[in-house]
Amino acid sequence: MTTDSTETVFGAEQVRRARFAIATVFTVHGAVTGSFATRVPWIQDHAGVSAGQLGLALAFPAIGASLAMPLAGAISHRFGARTALRGLLALWTLALVLPALAPGLPTLCAALLVYGATAGMSDVAMNALGVEVENRLNKSIMSGLHGMWSVGALIGSAAGTLAAHLGTDARLHHALAALVLTVLGLLACQGVLDLRSEPDEEPPPRFTLPPKSALIIGAVGFCAVFAEGASLDWSAVYLRDVMDTSAGLAAASTTAFALTMAVARIAGDKVVDRFGAVRTVRVGGVLATVGGVLVVASPSAVLAMCGFGLIGLGVAVVVPLAFAAAGRSGPNPSQAIAGVATITYTSGLIAPSAIGSLAEATSLVVSFGLVTVLAFGLVLGAGVLRAGDRRATSSPDAGATKAASAEPGA
Repeated sequence: MTTDSTETVFGAEQVRRARFAIATVFTVHGAVTGSFATRVPWIQDHAGVSAGQLGLALAFPAIGASLAMPLAGAISHRFGARTALRGLLALWTLALVLPALAPGLPTLCAALLVYGATAGMSDVAMNALGVEVENRLNKSIMSGLHGMWSVGALIGSAAGTLAAHLGTDARLHHALAALVLTVLGLLACQGVLDLRSEPDEEPPPRFTLPPKSALIIGAVGFCAVFAEGASLDWSAVYLRDVMDTSAGLAAASTTAFALTMAVARIAGDKVVDRFGAVRTVRVGGVLATVGGVLVVASPSAVLAMCGFGLIGLGVAVVVPLAFAAAGRSGPNPSQAIAGVATITYTSGLIAPSAIGSLAEATSLVVSFGLVTVLAFGLVLGAGVLRAGDRRATSSPDAGATKAASAEPGA
């Protein structure tokens, strides 16, 4: 979407309001995920599926997202950014009700395919608008926006935990949650920037391969999301099986990891503005690598928990910065963001199963050795995020920097 001609339309106060509006959108988006995740056991029982069948069904959200995300750019081009986000976010919040209604495996897979498709398209639309707000404010906000997504996920999961504890039917719980979140989302969308394409601008293709720059940026995001997904899903199992801790302490480690991620993302913008995107990710990669070494080599549960905390701290801001870099890496931000989002969604899909398969063939210690290697990949690949570096793009040589950062080798 071309926005240069609309650069002077939005006043400073309107852009500041748009920042809070898009932050609310991120929170709503995260709350849907948290609401769904806590009721998966109820959905499994209601659909009457086995653990293996549930694992198959849970692959469909990522499949739906990967297939649908390239459509987000064309939708935004046709209807404008605000209208597109309003519609796509409403579809996502309302899709929350579908999985709990499924009576069996085929309908559950279909429901989760729609659920994932709407999630992916709204994800691309809100990240593209987040990058636009960041450009106009000339300071980093993407890490904080993703931090608000994590806050929303925590709020949604807390409400879901309470509903599960009270024995509330998930169909009722998700219907009420969808109603509340849809209203909040529609209200929040009123304040986002209303960007529109030029009348003579060619619409982006509905389906196309992402540009090479997005693939390279996405590879860095892949490393971060793999480490995040592996730690989030397997940290409790690792502490229980490898470190022989109690079930309560093992579960607490997962909660602590999620909180570490949320806090680091909310605080990350100030760090990025101070040190730049490349240096922040490089240092984060070092922290995550040290954390991985602690997990693999630690003789005690406390040090292993510290290691998981360092992994979370190290990878927390990588995905927001990858989206920011993708949004500035070429003439079509939505297409580039969709490419990076597809790669990171794929990483989140394969990480838990890859860790499990490798652990079954070898051990969990070896599995987290792989996580450590990927964490070190952030140190080596941080330079490709230069397009998302506010310090670089706001310098006197910003034009040259932007041109260079669009090249794969930057």
